[in-house]
Amino acid sequence: MSLSKDSKIYVAGHRGLVGSAIWNNLKARGYNNLVGRSHSELDLTDQNAVKEFFDTEKPDAVVLAAAFVGGIMANSLYRADFIMQNMKMQCNVISNAYSHGVKKLLFLGSTCIYPKNAPQPMREDALLTSPLEYTNEEYAIAKIAGLKMCESYNLQYGTNYIAVMPTNLYGPNDNFHLENSHVMPAMMRKIYLAKLIHDGNWTAIENDMNKRPMNPDEKLKAIIGEGNVDGSNPHERILKALEFYGIYDNKVVLWGTGKPLREFLWSEDMADASVHVLLNVDFKDIIGIEKYSSVFYGAKADGAVDRNNSEGRGGAIPSLGEIRNCHINVGTGKELTIRELSELVVKAVGFEGVVEFDSSKPDGTMRKLIDVSKLHSLGWTHKVEIDEGVNKLFEWYKQSLA
Repeated sequence: MSLSKDSKIYVAGHRGLVGSAIWNNLKARGYNNLVGRSHSELDLTDQNAVKEFFDTEKPDAVVLAAAFVGGIMANSLYRADFIMQNMKMQCNVISNAYSHGVKKLLFLGSTCIYPKNAPQPMREDALLTSPLEYTNEEYAIAKIAGLKMCESYNLQYGTNYIAVMPTNLYGPNDNFHLENSHVMPAMMRKIYLAKLIHDGNWTAIENDMNKRPMNPDEKLKAIIGEGNVDGSNPHERILKALEFYGIYDNKVVLWGTGKPLREFLWSEDMADASVHVLLNVDFKDIIGIEKYSSVFYGAKADGAVDRNNSEGRGGAIPSLGEIRNCHINVGTGKELTIRELSELVVKAVGFEGVVEFDSSKPDGTMRKLIDVSKLHSLGWTHKVEIDEGVNKLFEWYKQSLA
């Protein structure tokens, strides 16, 4: 199912790490009829507000890149938020996409959907084969529900909703807030601030804290008292707050042993893969059934699907067998340890201090490499390697402080 250059495409989360990159990628390809709303303009957890948005805008396609995200610490502290906020957003957007006749929907998940002890590299059919990693269980369950919604709407209603599961992402517009950022931006900012402390560059430290102030949780409040931490605070209070996150004079303490292996994908590569799938891949291509709509319902002459015809709904066609694991892994198929990543960041930042690992803190899953053979078979491979990407991210971060 092709989308014309005039098709109206709603990108949910268009200011985030992936959403902004997808927006720019679509623009570069000549798709200019794009719709985006910030969180303040449209709360995707508000069912009525989402319906009103779809009533008004009537998009032809939807990219669901909005999510409530964070690293190990955030996942541990805000478990209820991670499952509830993500489930609300997904249910509201996907259900309204269906009720408003959206032609194509792309749902973005995460490779944390796979079991903690899944065989490596993780294939799509490893889903739901054993228990999840406890530290991000709620987020993973929400994302599994999202991909199953897409799969189930396709099987019941003949829709064309596709779910892609990216590996760990990094890139422009990344979240560098110390309270809830992912491993690479958190590590990069910590190492950069430790260097600035050692250099005595308080002008740069104050600027950094003003750009991304801290909103202390209860544990940090017990140490530094009430109130946000920004560049206007006394230096002593700033230093105490930074120490809470393992940032010292020429020293950084990171969670875990540094031994876990991780795969990282440049966000602009992820955007390119997402747009490739949105424009070139249909559900029938993934499940290997030609003329998908006609198999399920009997397509009309104009290609439309008769949604009132319930014959052959889903697995009720025995010859098709069970249809599941229709999502697509998106990554590089390459990995490195967290310690090796820290060494690349140290080199990019020009840090000459010490990086220590606190083994009393959780590592999370020890290995998370994905199998990307399905993605390659659909015509896409990554371009940016990790060493180049780390340098590009640090350059972007410095520019964001200007």
